[in-house]
Order: sequence, then structure tokens, then C-alpha cells
Amino acid sequence: MEKTRAVITGVHGWVPDYILTNKELETMVDTNDEWITTRTGIKERRILKGENQGTSVIGTESVKGLLEKTNTNPEDIDLIICATVTPDMPFPATANIIAHNVGAKNSFSFDISAACSGFLYGLTMGSQFIETGMHKKVIVVGADKMSSIVNYEDRTTCIIFGDGGGAVLLEPTTENVGIMDSLLHADGSGAPYLNMKAGGSRRPATMETVAAKEHYASQEGSIVFKFAVNNMADVSVEIMKRNSLTSEEVDWLVPHQANKRIIDATANKMGIGSDKVMMNIEKYGNTTAGTLPLCLWDYESQLKKGDDLILAAFGGGFTWGAIYLKWGYDPK
Repeated sequence: MEKTRAVITGVHGWVPDYILTNKELETMVDTNDEWITTRTGIKERRILKGENQGTSVIGTESVKGLLEKTNTNPEDIDLIICATVTPDMPFPATANIIAHNVGAKNSFSFDISAACSGFLYGLTMGSQFIETGMHKKVIVVGADKMSSIVNYEDRTTCIIFGDGGGAVLLEPTTENVGIMDSLLHADGSGAPYLNMKAGGSRRPATMETVAAKEHYASQEGSIVFKFAVNNMADVSVEIMKRNSLTSEEVDWLVPHQANKRIIDATANKMGIGSDKVMMNIEKYGNTTAGTLPLCLWDYESQLKKGDDLILAAFGGGFTWGAIYLKWGYDPK
């Protein structure tokens, strides 16, 4: 009996128009373009401005573009999963809002929160609905409006993050393409080092938590960097070994866009040259759950059917993982 796999049959991304450059950040905090570029590789990032503009805007525009590109009727969508740490509101799920906005009347939908690894988690979960035969068309969204939880007086975090995201359509196939394997991990001991201290049930919002600026993303940079370098690289190498892939056989590394030094370290450990590494951190920064679909969208025209891709990410929690997939279609 032929094995059914989930294959990506389309990808689309969306970013806001407003560009926040390093030069503009120089007027906001004690930093400069050279310092930011040297340490992160980031030159600019996109910011979603305006009233009542949440992550659902990013997800909605991404899904609308995806449906149009793939000539898919929204009423044929079975499920929408949205990976985000910046939902429009605690409830309902941002995925529900996206589904309504695009007319996916027959789908169910939910959010998942795994920080920068969220898209990997969502892609793995979505693929399982396809592989079991339960659903035929699943959309996975990775999107974040990080500007909503960034303190623009904190130069250690405000230089890193931007707003944006993307979406992919998963469908069943019996060809030798699609999602071949995944490895996902989590370690809750990392919670103190990368988090948002208030706003949840442990520390609900009060005048005191707001005054103490506890509703912004915070991190212990050196600790997070060390964990990210080791774990993102190790899980990428591990999934290559599990699938008997050599560095020569890997066509593309699709790494989470957190920091150019982390990306370089991961590629070096895998034995992958820079010509095989998808990178757009210089123009978007770290869009958290949005980085991987944005990379696939940016590089879609360079991908060929059967290309071997390793997707890898590391995020708060700590969460990390890798997916091995064979690309499912040629450039259109």
C-alpha cells in the first residue's frame, strides 16, 4: 500500500509596508547600524501600524494570497492552524478570525504557541491530519506582530524583532515528496531566560506590572544564544543522520531567522555552504513564528520538485526542532 504524505502545494507571505531601519532605531535607543548589523545581520524590519491591526491581519493577507495562488476555494479548507505568540486577543483564537476573514466556512481552526518553533510544530501537526486521511486541505500559518510586545527602550530586544508571516497549503500525495520526518523538542527549564513576565494567569495585568514594563518580551541574551546555537545545530544534524542525508544531498537549509551568527553556526555544523542557506533576516528581522514561511515564500522561485530541505528553529520555552521535507512542485 502506498504511503500518504503531506506535501506543501503552495506558499505565500505578507509583511507590512512600514520599514523600521537601523538608522531610525539610532534615534530611539542607544545603538547604531554597525553594532546591530555585526551582531545580528539585521538591517531593517517591518512594522504593522494602525488601530485594531493584529496578527490576524498578517495571517489573513497570507492566506488570501495562498488561496489565490493555488486556485483553492476557501470552503474546501478543512483546517487552519495558526502558530503565534502575539494573538489578537487571548481568545478567540487568531486562527478563527483568519478563517472567518477568508471565508473558510467549513474549516475548524486553532492557535498553537511554541514561540519561534511554532511553525515547525504546526507543520508537523497539520501533516498528521493529512497522513491519517482525516483531511485533504490544511493551511498552516506562522505569523507574529512582535512590535506589540517589544519595548522600544530596550536596545537588546527592539533591534531584533519585526512583524510578518506566511502560510502554506498541505495536501495529500503518494509521490516521494512532502514532509518526510520531524524532530521536535521542548525544555521548560528555559522559561526564565526568554519570556513575557506578565499578562498570563500567573501574573495578570495590573497597574504595577504595566509600570514595571513586564508585558514586553525579555531575554537573557547570552544564555539564549548558547542554547540556540547548540540545539538548533544538533537537531538539524540529527535529522540528517536519521534519514541518511549527507551535506551534499541537502539542497536547502531553512533556518529560523533569529541571528546570523546562529544561522552560520548551524550551517557549519551541518557542512552546508552559504549558497544553500535561505536568509532574509537583513530585511525582516526576527518575525518569530513567521520566519520559516517567509523564507519559503522568498525563495519559492528557486525551489524545484524533489529538493531536499531541512527546516530548523529554536524558540522560547525552550522549544526547538527540525523537519526534513522534499519540495513538492517546480517554480510556476
